[in-house]
Amino acid sequence: MSITFPVLDLRDADRGPAARAAFLKELRAAVHDIGFFQLVGHGVEGADEILDLARSFFSLPDSELDELSILKSPHFRGYSEVGRELTKGAPDRRSQLDVGPEREATVPGPDDPPYLWLAGPNMWPASMPELKPAINRWMSELTDVSHRLLRLILAALDAPEDFLDPVVKADPQVHFKLLHYPGRPDGRPQDDQGIGTHKDYGLLTLLLQDAFGGLQVSVDEGEFLDVPPVPGAFVVNLGELLEVATRGYLRATTHRVVSPPPGVRRYSAPFFYNPRLDATMLPLPTREVREAGGVVQDPDSPLSDSYGNNVMRGMLRAFPDVIAEQHPELLDDPVR
Repeated sequence: MSITFPVLDLRDADRGPAARAAFLKELRAAVHDIGFFQLVGHGVEGADEILDLARSFFSLPDSELDELSILKSPHFRGYSEVGRELTKGAPDRRSQLDVGPEREATVPGPDDPPYLWLAGPNMWPASMPELKPAINRWMSELTDVSHRLLRLILAALDAPEDFLDPVVKADPQVHFKLLHYPGRPDGRPQDDQGIGTHKDYGLLTLLLQDAFGGLQVSVDEGEFLDVPPVPGAFVVNLGELLEVATRGYLRATTHRVVSPPPGVRRYSAPFFYNPRLDATMLPLPTREVREAGGVVQDPDSPLSDSYGNNVMRGMLRAFPDVIAEQHPELLDDPVR
Protein backbone atom coordinates (compact mmCIF):
# COMPACT_ATOMS: atom_id res chain seq x y z
CA MET A 1 0.00 0.00 0.00
CA SER A 2 1.28 3.48 -0.84
CA ILE A 3 0.31 6.14 1.71
CA THR A 4 1.84 9.57 2.15
CA PHE A 5 1.50 10.70 5.72
CA PRO A 6 0.11 14.25 5.69
CA VAL A 7 2.36 17.15 6.66
CA LEU A 8 0.25 19.90 8.27
CA ASP A 9 1.48 23.40 9.00
CA LEU A 10 -0.01 24.71 12.25
CA ARG A 11 0.48 28.30 11.09
CA ASP A 12 -2.24 27.76 8.48
CA ALA A 13 -4.84 27.80 11.25
CA ASP A 14 -4.08 31.51 11.76
CA ARG A 15 -3.70 32.67 8.15
CA GLY A 16 -7.24 33.80 7.60
CA PRO A 17 -10.63 32.10 7.17
CA ALA A 18 -9.82 30.34 3.88
CA ALA A 19 -6.51 28.93 5.08
CA ARG A 20 -8.06 27.86 8.38
CA ALA A 21 -10.92 26.07 6.62
CA ALA A 22 -8.47 24.24 4.37
CA PHE A 23 -6.32 23.32 7.39
CA LEU A 24 -9.30 21.94 9.31
CA LYS A 25 -10.34 19.89 6.29
CA GLU A 26 -6.84 18.38 6.01
CA LEU A 27 -6.74 17.80 9.76
CA ARG A 28 -10.08 15.99 9.76
CA ALA A 29 -8.94 13.70 6.95
CA ALA A 30 -5.64 13.02 8.73
CA VAL A 31 -7.16 12.09 12.09
CA HIS A 32 -10.12 10.16 10.69
CA ASP A 33 -8.58 8.33 7.73
CA ILE A 34 -5.09 7.57 9.05
CA GLY A 35 -4.64 8.65 12.67
CA PHE A 36 -1.05 9.79 12.05
CA PHE A 37 0.35 12.98 10.55
CA GLN A 38 3.42 15.22 10.68
CA LEU A 39 3.14 18.69 12.23
CA VAL A 40 5.35 21.63 11.23
CA GLY A 41 4.98 25.34 11.95
CA HIS A 42 4.49 24.58 15.66
CA GLY A 43 6.97 27.20 16.88
CA VAL A 44 8.79 24.87 19.29
CA GLU A 45 12.56 25.23 19.07
CA GLY A 46 15.36 23.19 20.59
CA ALA A 47 14.85 19.79 18.95
CA ASP A 48 18.57 19.34 18.29
CA GLU A 49 19.29 20.20 21.92
CA ILE A 50 16.85 17.55 23.17
CA LEU A 51 18.39 14.86 20.95
CA ASP A 52 21.90 15.91 21.99
CA LEU A 53 20.86 15.67 25.64
CA ALA A 54 19.49 12.19 24.95
CA ARG A 55 22.84 11.10 23.50
CA SER A 56 24.65 12.52 26.52
CA PHE A 57 22.24 10.98 29.01
CA PHE A 58 22.45 7.47 27.59
CA SER A 59 26.26 7.76 27.54
CA LEU A 60 26.41 8.26 31.31
CA PRO A 61 28.22 5.55 33.30
CA ASP A 62 26.09 2.57 34.26
CA SER A 63 26.68 3.38 37.92
CA GLU A 64 24.97 6.77 37.54
CA LEU A 65 22.13 5.39 35.45
CA ASP A 66 21.57 2.67 38.06
CA GLU A 67 21.04 5.39 40.69
CA LEU A 68 18.09 6.58 38.58
CA SER A 69 16.56 3.13 38.13
CA ILE A 70 12.80 3.10 37.70
CA LEU A 71 12.80 0.16 40.13
CA LYS A 72 13.47 2.72 42.88
CA SER A 73 10.45 4.88 42.01
CA PRO A 74 6.93 4.05 43.21
CA HIS A 75 5.78 6.68 40.69
CA PHE A 76 7.19 4.95 37.57
CA ARG A 77 9.80 7.65 36.96
CA GLY A 78 13.45 7.25 36.08
CA TYR A 79 15.77 5.15 33.95
CA SER A 80 14.97 1.78 32.37
CA GLU A 81 17.66 -0.32 30.76
CA VAL A 82 17.10 -2.30 27.56
CA GLY A 83 14.42 -4.92 28.12
CA ARG A 84 12.93 -3.44 31.30
CA GLU A 85 9.64 -2.33 29.72
CA LEU A 86 7.41 -4.96 28.14
CA THR A 87 4.96 -4.65 25.28
CA LYS A 88 2.44 -7.49 25.14
CA GLY A 89 4.71 -9.51 27.38
CA ALA A 90 7.85 -9.17 25.24
CA PRO A 91 10.82 -6.98 26.25
CA ASP A 92 11.43 -3.85 24.21
CA ARG A 93 14.99 -3.30 22.92
CA ARG A 94 15.35 0.29 24.10
CA SER A 95 16.52 2.18 27.15
CA GLN A 96 14.63 5.21 28.38
CA LEU A 97 14.10 7.99 30.89
CA ASP A 98 10.50 8.54 32.03
CA VAL A 99 9.50 12.02 33.20
CA GLY A 100 6.17 13.45 34.29
CA PRO A 101 4.82 16.57 35.99
CA GLU A 102 6.98 17.40 39.00
CA ARG A 103 4.91 16.61 42.10
CA GLU A 104 5.52 15.96 45.77
CA ALA A 105 5.69 12.29 46.71
CA THR A 106 2.33 11.08 47.96
CA VAL A 107 1.08 7.76 49.25
CA PRO A 108 -2.51 6.90 48.25
CA GLY A 109 -4.74 5.72 51.04
CA PRO A 110 -6.29 2.23 51.12
CA ASP A 111 -9.51 3.51 49.56
CA ASP A 112 -7.82 5.69 46.94
CA PRO A 113 -7.45 4.56 43.32
CA PRO A 114 -4.03 3.00 42.58
CA TYR A 115 -3.44 5.42 39.70
CA LEU A 116 -2.61 8.15 42.22
CA TRP A 117 0.82 6.52 42.46
CA LEU A 118 1.51 7.96 39.01
CA ALA A 119 1.86 11.47 40.48
CA GLY A 120 5.21 12.15 42.10
CA PRO A 121 8.76 13.45 41.73
CA ASN A 122 11.10 12.79 38.83
CA MET A 123 14.64 11.41 38.98
CA TRP A 124 17.48 13.48 37.48
CA PRO A 125 21.19 12.77 36.93
CA ALA A 126 23.43 14.82 39.21
CA SER A 127 26.09 15.19 36.51
CA MET A 128 23.66 16.76 33.98
CA PRO A 129 22.07 19.76 35.73
CA GLU A 130 21.08 21.15 32.33
CA LEU A 131 18.72 18.22 31.66
CA LYS A 132 15.92 19.13 34.08
CA PRO A 133 15.29 22.73 32.91
CA ALA A 134 15.56 21.74 29.24
CA ILE A 135 13.02 18.93 29.56
CA ASN A 136 10.67 20.98 31.74
CA ARG A 137 10.70 23.81 29.17
CA TRP A 138 10.11 21.30 26.36
CA MET A 139 7.19 19.72 28.20
CA SER A 140 5.62 23.10 28.92
CA GLU A 141 5.82 24.20 25.28
CA LEU A 142 4.52 20.87 23.97
CA THR A 143 1.63 21.02 26.45
CA ASP A 144 0.59 24.33 24.91
CA VAL A 145 0.95 23.03 21.34
CA SER A 146 -0.96 19.85 22.18
CA HIS A 147 -3.84 21.74 23.79
CA ARG A 148 -4.12 24.02 20.78
CA LEU A 149 -4.01 21.04 18.43
CA LEU A 150 -6.67 19.19 20.43
CA ARG A 151 -9.00 22.17 20.15
CA LEU A 152 -8.40 22.33 16.40
CA ILE A 153 -9.19 18.61 16.08
CA LEU A 154 -12.50 19.22 17.85
CA ALA A 155 -13.23 22.14 15.54
CA ALA A 156 -12.44 19.93 12.55
CA LEU A 157 -15.03 17.46 13.86
CA ASP A 158 -17.63 20.24 14.26
CA ALA A 159 -17.52 19.92 18.03
CA PRO A 160 -17.12 22.80 20.50
CA GLU A 161 -13.40 23.56 20.66
CA ASP A 162 -13.44 23.76 24.46
CA PHE A 163 -15.44 20.58 25.05
CA LEU A 164 -12.46 18.64 26.44
CA ASP A 165 -10.95 21.56 28.34
CA PRO A 166 -12.40 20.34 31.66
CA VAL A 167 -10.50 17.03 31.45
CA VAL A 168 -7.12 18.57 30.61
CA LYS A 169 -7.06 21.86 32.52
CA ALA A 170 -5.39 22.79 34.69
CA ASP A 171 -3.41 19.66 35.50
CA PRO A 172 -2.95 17.30 32.54
CA GLN A 173 -0.95 14.16 33.35
CA VAL A 174 1.58 14.72 30.59
CA HIS A 175 4.37 12.19 30.11
CA PHE A 176 7.74 12.49 28.39
CA LYS A 177 10.35 9.92 27.45
CA LEU A 178 13.92 10.11 26.23
CA LEU A 179 14.52 6.94 24.21
CA HIS A 180 17.60 5.15 22.93
CA TYR A 181 17.32 2.21 20.53
CA PRO A 182 20.64 0.37 20.10
CA GLY A 183 21.35 -1.27 16.76
CA ARG A 184 20.07 -4.81 16.55
CA PRO A 185 22.69 -7.54 16.87
CA ASP A 186 23.79 -9.31 13.72
CA GLY A 187 21.41 -12.12 12.87
CA ARG A 188 18.32 -10.52 14.40
CA PRO A 189 15.40 -9.99 11.99
CA GLN A 190 14.83 -6.60 10.36
CA ASP A 191 11.53 -6.21 12.24
CA ASP A 192 13.24 -6.84 15.58
CA GLN A 193 11.14 -5.28 18.37
CA GLY A 194 12.42 -1.87 19.38
CA ILE A 195 9.00 -1.35 20.89
CA GLY A 196 6.25 -3.83 20.16
CA THR A 197 2.91 -3.28 18.50
CA HIS A 198 0.75 -1.04 20.70
CA LYS A 199 -1.55 1.97 21.03
CA ASP A 200 -0.95 4.99 23.26
CA TYR A 201 -3.07 5.46 26.37
CA GLY A 202 -4.01 9.14 26.31
CA LEU A 203 -5.17 11.83 23.87
CA LEU A 204 -2.28 12.89 21.63
CA THR A 205 1.35 11.93 21.15
CA LEU A 206 3.92 14.30 19.65
CA LEU A 207 7.10 12.48 18.69
CA LEU A 208 10.49 13.97 17.95
CA GLN A 209 12.55 11.40 16.04
CA ASP A 210 16.06 11.57 14.69
CA ALA A 211 17.05 10.99 11.07
CA PHE A 212 17.19 7.18 11.26
CA GLY A 213 13.45 6.45 11.38
CA GLY A 214 12.08 3.10 12.48
CA LEU A 215 8.55 4.13 13.42
CA GLN A 216 5.92 2.06 11.60
CA VAL A 217 2.13 2.40 11.49
CA SER A 218 -0.43 -0.32 10.86
CA VAL A 219 -2.95 1.14 8.41
CA ASP A 220 -4.31 -2.19 7.19
CA GLU A 221 -4.47 -5.19 9.48
CA GLY A 222 -0.99 -6.74 9.72
CA GLU A 223 0.63 -4.31 7.25
CA PHE A 224 3.09 -1.78 8.65
CA LEU A 225 4.24 1.34 6.83
CA ASP A 226 7.32 3.42 7.61
CA VAL A 227 6.79 6.97 8.90
CA PRO A 228 9.71 8.88 7.36
CA PRO A 229 11.51 11.53 9.42
CA VAL A 230 10.61 15.08 8.34
CA PRO A 231 13.03 17.81 9.48
CA GLY A 232 11.45 20.11 12.04
CA ALA A 233 8.28 18.04 12.36
CA PHE A 234 6.56 16.26 15.19
CA VAL A 235 4.90 12.97 14.31
CA VAL A 236 1.39 13.17 15.80
CA ASN A 237 -0.81 10.21 16.58
CA LEU A 238 -4.05 9.68 18.46
CA GLY A 239 -4.38 7.86 21.75
CA GLU A 240 -7.04 5.57 23.17
CA LEU A 241 -8.82 8.28 25.16
CA LEU A 242 -9.54 10.24 21.98
CA GLU A 243 -11.04 7.06 20.56
CA VAL A 244 -13.22 6.85 23.67
CA ALA A 245 -14.25 10.52 23.38
CA THR A 246 -15.36 9.98 19.77
CA ARG A 247 -16.96 6.56 20.35
CA GLY A 248 -14.61 5.09 17.76
CA TYR A 249 -15.14 7.72 15.07
CA LEU A 250 -11.43 8.36 15.50
CA ARG A 251 -9.19 5.38 16.14
CA ALA A 252 -6.04 5.10 18.21
CA THR A 253 -3.68 3.84 15.53
CA THR A 254 -1.58 0.74 16.11
CA HIS A 255 2.15 1.36 15.71
CA ARG A 256 5.57 -0.03 16.58
CA VAL A 257 9.28 0.78 16.30
CA VAL A 258 11.72 -1.63 14.72
CA SER A 259 15.29 -1.76 15.96
CA PRO A 260 17.84 0.15 13.86
CA PRO A 261 20.40 -1.74 11.81
CA PRO A 262 23.58 -3.08 13.46
CA GLY A 263 25.90 -0.26 14.44
CA VAL A 264 23.19 2.44 14.37
CA ARG A 265 21.83 4.13 17.50
CA ARG A 266 18.39 5.74 17.24
CA TYR A 267 17.22 8.47 19.61
CA SER A 268 13.72 9.87 19.96
CA ALA A 269 11.61 11.86 22.41
CA PRO A 270 7.85 11.21 22.56
CA PHE A 271 5.56 13.56 24.48
CA PHE A 272 2.19 12.22 25.60
CA TYR A 273 -0.63 14.70 26.14
CA ASN A 274 -3.12 13.15 28.52
CA PRO A 275 -6.12 14.16 30.62
CA ARG A 276 -5.95 14.62 34.37
CA LEU A 277 -5.51 11.34 36.21
CA ASP A 278 -9.02 11.60 37.68
CA ALA A 279 -10.66 12.57 34.38
CA THR A 280 -13.54 10.63 32.85
CA MET A 281 -14.07 11.02 29.13
CA LEU A 282 -17.45 12.07 27.75
CA PRO A 283 -18.43 11.60 24.06
CA LEU A 284 -18.23 14.62 21.79
CA PRO A 285 -21.67 16.09 21.00
CA THR A 286 -21.63 15.58 17.23
CA ARG A 287 -23.73 13.51 14.87
CA GLU A 288 -20.77 11.43 13.63
CA VAL A 289 -19.82 10.55 17.21
CA ARG A 290 -23.41 9.67 18.18
CA GLU A 291 -23.63 7.38 15.15
CA ALA A 292 -20.17 5.84 15.55
CA GLY A 293 -19.95 2.15 16.26
CA GLY A 294 -17.96 2.37 19.49
CA VAL A 295 -14.37 1.74 20.47
CA VAL A 296 -12.39 -1.32 19.44
CA GLN A 297 -12.19 -3.48 22.54
CA ASP A 298 -9.23 -5.78 23.10
CA PRO A 299 -10.34 -8.53 25.50
CA ASP A 300 -6.81 -8.63 26.92
CA SER A 301 -6.75 -4.85 27.44
CA PRO A 302 -10.26 -3.38 27.74
CA LEU A 303 -10.51 0.38 27.33
CA SER A 304 -11.79 2.51 30.18
CA ASP A 305 -13.28 6.00 30.00
CA SER A 306 -11.20 6.79 33.12
CA TYR A 307 -7.73 7.96 32.14
CA GLY A 308 -6.20 6.97 35.47
CA ASN A 309 -7.52 3.42 35.25
CA ASN A 310 -6.53 3.14 31.60
CA VAL A 311 -2.92 4.17 32.14
CA MET A 312 -2.48 2.26 35.41
CA ARG A 313 -3.62 -0.91 33.69
CA GLY A 314 -0.91 -0.24 31.13
CA MET A 315 1.75 0.21 33.82
CA LEU A 316 0.81 -3.11 35.38
CA ARG A 317 1.48 -4.84 32.06
CA ALA A 318 4.51 -2.81 31.00
CA PHE A 319 6.52 -2.75 34.23
CA PRO A 320 5.90 -5.96 36.19
CA ASP A 321 9.30 -5.65 37.90
CA VAL A 322 8.41 -2.18 39.22
CA ILE A 323 5.05 -3.51 40.44
CA ALA A 324 6.75 -6.42 42.21
CA GLU A 325 9.34 -4.12 43.78
CA GLN A 326 7.15 -1.15 44.73
CA HIS A 327 3.52 -2.27 44.64
CA PRO A 328 3.21 -6.02 45.26
CA GLU A 329 -0.31 -5.44 46.58
CA LEU A 330 -1.34 -4.52 43.01
CA LEU A 331 -0.20 -7.77 41.39
CA ASP A 332 -3.75 -9.15 41.56
CA ASP A 333 -5.54 -5.80 41.45
CA PRO A 334 -8.77 -5.82 39.39
CA VAL A 335 -7.64 -2.71 37.47
CA ARG A 336 -5.40 -5.06 35.55
